[in-house]
Amino acid sequence: MKITAAVFRSPHRPFCIETLDLDDPHAGELLVRVTAAGVCHSDWNLVTGDTCYPTPVVPGHEGAGIVEAVGEGVSRVRVGDQVAFCWAPSCGTCFYCLRGRPSLCSTYLMANWAGTLLDGTTRLSIDGKPVYHFSTVACFADRTVVPEQCCVPIRKEVPAVIAALLGCAVTTGVGAVLNTARIQPGSSVVVAGVGGVGASIILAARLSGAVPIVAVDTTEEKAAAALDLGASEAFVAGEGVPPRIRALTGGRGADYVFDATGLPSVQEQCLDCIRPGGTIVLVGISPVGSSTNFPGAILTRREITVMGSYYGTSNPARDFPLYADLYLERKLDLDRLVTRTFSLSQINEAYAEMVGGKTVRGVIVF
Repeated sequence: MKITAAVFRSPHRPFCIETLDLDDPHAGELLVRVTAAGVCHSDWNLVTGDTCYPTPVVPGHEGAGIVEAVGEGVSRVRVGDQVAFCWAPSCGTCFYCLRGRPSLCSTYLMANWAGTLLDGTTRLSIDGKPVYHFSTVACFADRTVVPEQCCVPIRKEVPAVIAALLGCAVTTGVGAVLNTARIQPGSSVVVAGVGGVGASIILAARLSGAVPIVAVDTTEEKAAAALDLGASEAFVAGEGVPPRIRALTGGRGADYVFDATGLPSVQEQCLDCIRPGGTIVLVGISPVGSSTNFPGAILTRREITVMGSYYGTSNPARDFPLYADLYLERKLDLDRLVTRTFSLSQINEAYAEMVGGKTVRGVIVF
């Protein structure tokens, strides 16, 4: 089958729209017609070189679509289902899966980073040469073949653009609040970075009854967007932010500070915003090889907890439908995350707007 896809070939070069060959699904796999794909910073890390991956590769890990065909042995998903893609497939039987932590599944980790499907091979090619699948999903394409473990059925009442965001931004951000931190009503919350993940953290903090919710970003546009999402206060990043946060929290600092940027310099500044006994939750993915300096003496004397939250400590089979239901019940206003939609041919424009701080979440619509 011929498909149209965005292809990444080397760092610091734009994505190219190309025609590729896509093989039929093998056992345990699905052919999905992609309907929407989120413009996420994790794919941009390929372009900057912060993430190293086999090339050429079709990026795109946050998306949704309609199942068109299934391979032998597929049992949970049927032709015609709307599915959201899960970029962290889990086996259900490894050490981490058996302990309720499927986002840490070790069985499929190597395949994910090798750019293949779970059997170690690809379904994508060009001129007979393999093209790799980013995060086992490769949804910057009008069709993709993915393992059943990477698909979660979503009610068709959920619009495609929202179903797509369930696959990464929403689950990462909402899960960081509900699953990782498990904040209590009345907790004070600071969110650093108001992209798709940070915006989802704000929505979940509001759902959880956090007061106040303070957002910090580098642009006035993102600060205004944070207020629209339900933040109590929103500031443009700068030296005066920690004192303003302490002024809003009885002079102590916040109960929880969530970093959605992944930037070590921002993570270190979170320490200036947290109260003694508070919790810093690192949600954004830092560049490979970077490091963050948290002085041990301060952490110890102030009893500060630093937590990592990977994919929102999620169980996608449980959480994707839950967040979809909360959206349909108007408890999570996920429509506010979508700033603009693009066609696949506009993918480089979409990323220029993301990098320039113009969008909370852009979505490619097929």
